[in-house]
Amino acid sequence: MRIPTASALLALALGVSRGASAQIVNIESARMQSDTKAWMGNINAGVTVIQNVDHVLQVGAGAHLQYKKGKDLWLVLGSYDYGKVAARTYADNSLLHLRYNRKLNDWLRWEVFAQAQNNIVSQVTSRTLLGTGPRFKLVSGKILRVYAASLVMLEKETENTDPRIRHQDARSSSYLSFTLTPSPTVELIATTYYQPRLSQFSDYRVTNQSILKVRADKHFSLSVRWNYLHDPFPAGTVPRTSYTFGSGIDVEF
Repeated sequence: MRIPTASALLALALGVSRGASAQIVNIESARMQSDTKAWMGNINAGVTVIQNVDHVLQVGAGAHLQYKKGKDLWLVLGSYDYGKVAARTYADNSLLHLRYNRKLNDWLRWEVFAQAQNNIVSQVTSRTLLGTGPRFKLVSGKILRVYAASLVMLEKETENTDPRIRHQDARSSSYLSFTLTPSPTVELIATTYYQPRLSQFSDYRVTNQSILKVRADKHFSLSVRWNYLHDPFPAGTVPRTSYTFGSGIDVEF
């Protein structure tokens, strides 16, 4: 049996990290602050090719677009990751998230969202979501902002198992989020989600996603990301608890 090289193991770890962190979207970190009618967005992409004992290929890309007009806000998020060591594919996952936000007053918004994804690391062949509910502004200041939401969603999932297992459930999707901006160049966003199945509350997901951004200029930022996920009933043989830690560069326009 061939033993993977250190570079192959590093690429494998990076692929698993990116895949494991893509199960629940941290929508708060995707919101861009703007007081005017505007298109905003960011993109990121990377390719790694290594050839020594093993051939390693890793491709990753992500993008999100925001449009704000009056009381209406639209968000589109997308990502794709693919990784391969020799003949083994260790990462192949994609995600598309659409969200509409309507401002009702100073402290209340109403949201509607849809999501489609697949993730071989988490043994999810496909997962589609459709949900809606209120989002509350609890604290609004220049340094600290706090939001909470209580949404309901329909979830349809197919597990990558033999035989295939399929689910169709209704879940709550509640979250508490805060954004701390101690200076114009530093921002910390932390969001905790709780997603129980409405017909069986012992079947739930809890996740925390935190992002620390340090802005170099108006277009480039350095970021550090932490993701934690606990699911008592994961797909297939996936561990109940997983976490990732990583860093990167963000480009905004």
